Amino acid sequence: MNFNSLKQGIISLSDIFRKNAVIAVNTHLTIRNWLIGFYIVEYEQNGEDRAKYGAKLLQNLADGFSEDGLSYRNLKLYRRFYHCYPQVGSHVPLFLEKHFGKNRQSPIAQLQMTENNVFTIGQSPIAQLNESNTLPAEKLIRQLSYTHLTLLFPIDNPLKRLFYEMECIKGTWSVRELKRQIDSLYYERSGMSQNPALLSRIVQENSETGNMLDAIKSPFTFEFLGLKAKDVVYESDLEQALIEHMEDFLMELGYGFCFEARQKRIVIGGEYYFCDLVFYHRVLKCHVLAEIKVGSFSHEHFGQLKTYVNYYRKEVMCPDDNPPVGILLVTDKNNALVEYAVAESDSDIFVSKYVLELPTKEQLIRFVNDEFSRMSSSF
Repeated sequence: MNFNSLKQGIISLSDIFRKNAVIAVNTHLTIRNWLIGFYIVEYEQNGEDRAKYGAKLLQNLADGFSEDGLSYRNLKLYRRFYHCYPQVGSHVPLFLEKHFGKNRQSPIAQLQMTENNVFTIGQSPIAQLNESNTLPAEKLIRQLSYTHLTLLFPIDNPLKRLFYEMECIKGTWSVRELKRQIDSLYYERSGMSQNPALLSRIVQENSETGNMLDAIKSPFTFEFLGLKAKDVVYESDLEQALIEHMEDFLMELGYGFCFEARQKRIVIGGEYYFCDLVFYHRVLKCHVLAEIKVGSFSHEHFGQLKTYVNYYRKEVMCPDDNPPVGILLVTDKNNALVEYAVAESDSDIFVSKYVLELPTKEQLIRFVNDEFSRMSSSF
């Protein structure tokens, strides 16, 4: 063995263990969520006092939990997961025995919710699907993250869902790529195509691939591990540093910025988004949302910021607040750009006031350029 082979051996060993660790976290997360769905469905069918809670069952459950991963929205997803993927039940007993042994006193080992009614995993009415219309549970769980699966829950057609599962696994698609293909009606286009194999090859050649490490960055994983939004992995060290310095910069300007949150989680249409910085401006009486992007400007960046601004106007803004405003800072090595986004309602009334009270574009561009010059050499 020489030095290079030693180095390569250590790198390979590290990669193998890291990959297995990611798979283990995702597998435990996915199985846990399926089991929670199982418990909920079993209670809805056989719980002794189920009539007392009725349609408010999930909300009452969520109100009793402090864990973010057990929110009302997530409990609904877990129940849907159980209904969509009953075949996971065939894998659960082996998984539980492998990781938890045969301890009959363990709640997860018993897997039954009532004294007199033993519920067999995987025997829900939907479990009667034809075997050919489902992927093996172990393959599904190991090769798709739970975040991937949440995009497939809304698909009622089992064959259509299976199509996206197989294409996603074949192309090792990122979560974003899976969403893009669903939104672009890839399944329907494939059905209408005279040469589906050619279409598949073209799609796969131009698709964005992901890796299992993306599963660790998922909000579902952070909730499962008990981490907070501020612990989310940023896109780059440079971007993280810019966000941290931007917070200090705005506070030091003395314009009336009151800091509220960094990496503020927003749920829109059942999906997680994170706004880099959120302030409340005591002079303007409105929220100010700041997004920082390292790279060239794209209309997608501005559209994302506008979505956050409109969300705050609809869901967060108080009756006596002014419409929220957004600040988008985009930088690459040669240019810095600042754009403002104002909520659609009454934007013509408040935009002039915003211009007077917020930092100017020149100030913000100077900040971005100075910070980029100061820090880029360190990364």
